[in-house]
Amino acid sequence: RRLACGDVEGRLEAIFGRVRAIQAKSGRFDMLLCVGNFFGSTSEAEWDEYRTGAKKAPIPTYVLGANNQDTLSYFPDVSGCELAENITYLGRRGVYSGCSGLQIAYLSGTEAQEQPAPAHSFSAKDVEELKMSLLSTPNFRGVDILLTSPWPRDVGTFANSAGEIDTKKCGSKLVSDLAVSLKPRYHFAALEKAYYERLPYRNHTVLQETPQHVTRFIALADVGNASKKKYLYAFSIVPMSSMDPAELVKQPQDVTENPYRKLRKEAPKAKAEEEPACQFFFDLNKHQGKKRPSDGKERGNSQPKQAKKPPQPTGPCWFCLASPEVEKHLVVSIGTHCYLALAKGGLVPDHVLILPVGHYQSVVDLSSEVLEEVTKYKAALKEFFRSKGKRYVLFERNYRSQHLQLQVIPVPLDRCTSEDIKESFITQAQEQQIELLEIPEHTDIAQVAQPGMPYFYVELDTGEKLFHRIRGRFPLQFGRCVL
Repeated sequence: RRLACGDVEGRLEAIFGRVRAIQAKSGRFDMLLCVGNFFGSTSEAEWDEYRTGAKKAPIPTYVLGANNQDTLSYFPDVSGCELAENITYLGRRGVYSGCSGLQIAYLSGTEAQEQPAPAHSFSAKDVEELKMSLLSTPNFRGVDILLTSPWPRDVGTFANSAGEIDTKKCGSKLVSDLAVSLKPRYHFAALEKAYYERLPYRNHTVLQETPQHVTRFIALADVGNASKKKYLYAFSIVPMSSMDPAELVKQPQDVTENPYRKLRKEAPKAKAEEEPACQFFFDLNKHQGKKRPSDGKERGNSQPKQAKKPPQPTGPCWFCLASPEVEKHLVVSIGTHCYLALAKGGLVPDHVLILPVGHYQSVVDLSSEVLEEVTKYKAALKEFFRSKGKRYVLFERNYRSQHLQLQVIPVPLDRCTSEDIKESFITQAQEQQIELLEIPEHTDIAQVAQPGMPYFYVELDTGEKLFHRIRGRFPLQFGRCVL
């Protein structure tokens, strides 16, 4: 049973009085972990009573180092030391391992804005050394707790609002990098005088990596603040090393994408370039892939595959090209198996649809020759829109639809990046409790969806894809609303 608190700023009587009251009501806690500014500009009088032993902290208390020049003198040894009975300075950076096996990684100070880094700041070298000390240990899966004073930059991406705090501007990118590598189960920070408990986020890429534990980020306000924002957090944690692996990786219902996804993608690039390219089939019900056979002999059937005839519609279809119901004045281009048409209720004037000439319900049902022509239309549209300073966003909703419609909507290149588009889709999906997952760029939808399965998917002209398997109700205009 642990307690964590935000900036104490020298208000020792306030924090220890609160801890005594909690323990009197709820029983004993094992330790108090303090992030942010433990000392303040007016700490001297209160601190003297604890430093001399006149008063004693009611619980083993572990603190981070100085975040400014004014409080450096309170921390005599950068490698960590006992400051008073029951009050310990953890040190500049490192890992505290309890007798129970609990691992607490810590990083003191704020991110350095100049070189050499001041004594109250950390540098990229400090972060790298802390990472390597842990990542080099065999079978490293993550740490139980990470303590930093600054927030990690971008922690609010894909998540619930952090209120007045702009997570794209506040905090430290180096702390984000540290959180990506150390995969803490709990990450505590302070300094912003705000309380923010982020929704838990994943530490693995769905369909590409085996499931891992989630991270819970909690920022705490300053002790005794007038707004009565939460500054003390109580939690129970069993050390990762003592947990059943299946229990450890359970994903809560409100889990979100990793907010530092860009950093996670950059890390394995060098390794990926060394390995030969492979394609895999993915099954949403399994964690492992099945390699695609390299030739027909391995399939167990040397007979050439017969061309699949499209099924016939059960009633009038507005999109079969041979149907009298199709609005031919909207048709832009006709190929052998597909055609291109303007959308009747387009979001923008150049909103178009890629449609099969024959009657197919979804991309999963397409024969190879139809799929090949769809790919050609995509390539042509990408080139066309790029020449106009735009990129396209494509989506398909295989739900309450009779005939496949690939909606292709251009957006200006200078107004949003592919990451902005994906973030918009994922954020709005989470608001509506829709699990929208990123799948590998070279994975066909047919590899993750079975024929007849309802689904929604988004594809960017970069090849990046997001996928949702529809299991119940789904908002019919979701794709249009996001765009």
